[in-house]
Amino acid sequence: MRFVFRVGVSMTDMSNIEDGFALKRQRKNAKTQRKKRRAPPRGGCTIPPPPAKHILASFTLANPTSKRAVSDYVESQARDENVLHAEKVKSERIMGTDHDCWDVHTNKDRYWVITSPSNLYSQHYFPSLDFTLSFHVGLMARIMARSRGAPDDGQKDRLLPTWRRWEQAAETLDTAQEAEDFQAVGVKCRECLIQLVRSVAKPEMVPAGEETPQRSNFISWSELIANAIAGGASAERIRGHLKAIARSAWELAGWLTHANGATRQDAVFVLDATQTVLAAFGSAVIRHESGAPERCPKCGSYNLDVGFNPELMPRPYVYECEECGWQSPEMRKPRRTEPSSSGASRK
Repeated sequence: MRFVFRVGVSMTDMSNIEDGFALKRQRKNAKTQRKKRRAPPRGGCTIPPPPAKHILASFTLANPTSKRAVSDYVESQARDENVLHAEKVKSERIMGTDHDCWDVHTNKDRYWVITSPSNLYSQHYFPSLDFTLSFHVGLMARIMARSRGAPDDGQKDRLLPTWRRWEQAAETLDTAQEAEDFQAVGVKCRECLIQLVRSVAKPEMVPAGEETPQRSNFISWSELIANAIAGGASAERIRGHLKAIARSAWELAGWLTHANGATRQDAVFVLDATQTVLAAFGSAVIRHESGAPERCPKCGSYNLDVGFNPELMPRPYVYECEECGWQSPEMRKPRRTEPSSSGASRK
């Protein structure tokens, strides 16, 4: 006896079966496409993966002194971070000042460091370098407007009482409204100039056989100081310039003090003239007292940076070559090193 079994398949069942096979083919094709995308190209260009940050320095070119300074600055600001890589990516001159832009990687964050003066910005909040540079220039302009005075920290530390008096004169000008207020600026500028000679003058500057001028005799002392800090035939022009601007500023300050119709522009002129005298004498004093060589003894460069640190008395001056990194003995101290296992490199 034969048994015949008839299996009935509806149209709905066939549709489901076909859909299942179609889905299977789609998955198979997608898997094949993924394999093709992962397959290495033949004869094409392959983009390598990003290198480890701590080895990037081996493949970039930069001034070692500048890189070390930028790295030290970042680690001084972000105290719990170690710099892994620092690379200068841009330099732009804006209103006479060069601003170097550095891309700095640490073990925790990534920063833009923009110089002159230096400041760092997290790239998490400042992703655009061009925007950050514009922000930096505006911010520094506002800060500089509030911190007028000495051209650098070395001069300010060496002539601190003098620059304090100049800042007081500037504050008087900011609030001045009447002629008497502008005259007061002249009085403070005269006091500032007198403080300058008191901070720099020494008995040995008076030639043998000559009478020592009174401490408030600015003109006489300014000439003696100029002879001492800019001596020799090679510095004749500098010596003459120091004497000329000192006399001119003193006479201008005296005139403003007694000018009944003094205006704001008159006071600004005298204040600027006084600042010029302080900066010129301060630069010459530091150059004379530091004893820094004219050229780097290691590479012969003239690009020497001289600083003043009162904590290093009796020799408070330090200097460093901006080209090769050579330093005066007072600056040669052992640098911190991190364990090699951390992957961090100190610049």
